Amino acid sequence: MIDIREKYDVAIIGAGHAGVEAALACARLGLETIVFTVSVDSIAMMPCNPHIGGSSKGHLVREIDALGGEMGKNIDKTFLQSKMLNTSKGPAVHSLRCQADKREYSKSMRKILEQQEHLTIKQGEVVELLTADVDGEKQITGVKIATGIIYECRAAILCTGTYLKARCLCGESITYTGPNGLMAATALSAELTKLGIKLRRFKTGTPARMDKSTIDFSKMEEQFGDERIVPFSFSTDPESIQKEQMSCWLTYTNEKTHDIIRNNLDRSPIYAGIIEGTGPRYCPSIEDKVVKFSHKDRHQVFIEPEGADSNEMYIDGMSSSLPEDVQIAMYRTVPGLENCKIVRNAYAIEYDCLCPGELKLTLETKAVHGLFSAGQFNGSSGYEEAAAQGLIAGINAAMQLLGKEPVILDRSEAYIGVLIDDLVTKENLEPYRMMTSRAEYRLLLRQDNADIRLRRIGHRVGLISDEVIQKLDEKEKAIAEEIQRLKETTVGASKNISEFLISCESTPLKTGTTLAELICRPELSYEKIAPIDPDRKPLADDVIEQINISVKYEGYIERQIRQVEQFKKLENRLIPEDLNYDDVQSLRLEARQKLKLYKPRSVGQASRISGVSPADVSVLLIYMEQYQQMKKNES
Repeated sequence: MIDIREKYDVAIIGAGHAGVEAALACARLGLETIVFTVSVDSIAMMPCNPHIGGSSKGHLVREIDALGGEMGKNIDKTFLQSKMLNTSKGPAVHSLRCQADKREYSKSMRKILEQQEHLTIKQGEVVELLTADVDGEKQITGVKIATGIIYECRAAILCTGTYLKARCLCGESITYTGPNGLMAATALSAELTKLGIKLRRFKTGTPARMDKSTIDFSKMEEQFGDERIVPFSFSTDPESIQKEQMSCWLTYTNEKTHDIIRNNLDRSPIYAGIIEGTGPRYCPSIEDKVVKFSHKDRHQVFIEPEGADSNEMYIDGMSSSLPEDVQIAMYRTVPGLENCKIVRNAYAIEYDCLCPGELKLTLETKAVHGLFSAGQFNGSSGYEEAAAQGLIAGINAAMQLLGKEPVILDRSEAYIGVLIDDLVTKENLEPYRMMTSRAEYRLLLRQDNADIRLRRIGHRVGLISDEVIQKLDEKEKAIAEEIQRLKETTVGASKNISEFLISCESTPLKTGTTLAELICRPELSYEKIAPIDPDRKPLADDVIEQINISVKYEGYIERQIRQVEQFKKLENRLIPEDLNYDDVQSLRLEARQKLKLYKPRSVGQASRISGVSPADVSVLLIYMEQYQQMKKNES
């Protein structure tokens, strides 16, 4: 019998995008940390689309960076193409997206982990979670790997991604592996069930990878990156990342493609009833698109490079679990892919993940003290969602061990707050994907101001340096002073001012006005009025961006701030942990059951639980007043 034991403060189970952020956060806060992975070659691997960011996901990456995470810095070093999305719309939905060199991204992140003090990497499958009963509750005490070695720890973070009891499906072919053919984790699901943690099955999928030399790009529309590259990380010097970019390409499916798919639906594991798990609604397979959107005669297909030194091209928009022969036939109907050769087949993957109601807002499990969870195992999808959760789980595991207050971001503070609140509070029936429409206060939660919103929280935790905060103070001061100057500087209705405004297709002035009021005009901006503002000082691009937005959208921003103040009133009404919902007589049965399951932290969180009505919230508020009065009388 093996009796080898090692001691650590924190054990991270999984080294995907959640695992690396969790591990780095814990180690950088001085805790002895070990991260387990089924293969060291899979650290920060991109088994699906090799890109970081995109609509709303770019917001998450900026917030991760603002709090002290690594994803933004790493993609700035390893991107192939960079593009700011939604620029024709308002700043609330502007979102950065970078095509990644998947091998370089993984290689770079692995190097960061290897060089991090207090951090150990271990290849091995965790097969058991060790616990002890402490004051009537289960407490994590260690983990055991398949070889029998025990690693004692005071906290553990589950970042298992899509590996738990994973199986990959390609038509009739089923392999019991994780993504990219890596070993699945088969033992841990049963151990979690023994601990009282409820699991369910989800599924996701990925398209084929094609041999670049067999693609005819002349039949496709070339997609270029931005002329001026904007970094993800607030710490990256914009000048250091200006470089030549690789192109992506756009083509489309057609009726021939759709006919092949329809004629072979009986061979699709999705429609043959072989797949048990629920797939992502907002990232459907090509089979789902053809069936659910039968009125459409074509669907977009983006052809994207996987790496500067790789011949593989990612076929974005055509994920599938159809058999290989059907895949070859359908892909070859797409313009430019007539002679394509598949390097890696498309496949669907099923895996175990958490049921709703298993987590606290700190991402600690309710069943086991000291056991946290992050990433796709929590029921989300996407690298960015995983990394955001990993960072918060790592921070909160560290805060718990260091005896400090946890970090709980609410919906008015960050997209990360929206993400975690939705995962913890709502009954998500399919893999959760972040979208700008999920954020009620998205005008305040822009990607451009993530540093202003969150840097100081990262500093309080210990992941952001004093020097960075000093630079932030200087930036905020410059913004405030320039906005004040613009509001106080008046221009008159002179000939040269009128001629300038006409040249900008703007209405000439009849009376004097401030520079700030001119900027509010849709056709003008801080940069455009420079010729009539000779007294301005040189300012950094990010400062100018904040000035423009703050001045142009001042009224909307103030209105949203007032909405947040109302929101905070319910968020700050904390529900006593020992409150017994069975004692709240007027609560409807469904509301009582849901409140007992989710155990909301605040009245605000309770109000967002499916099955809890506004009337139930009113009943709860009245009971809480009576409850608090009763507690006062007892004391």
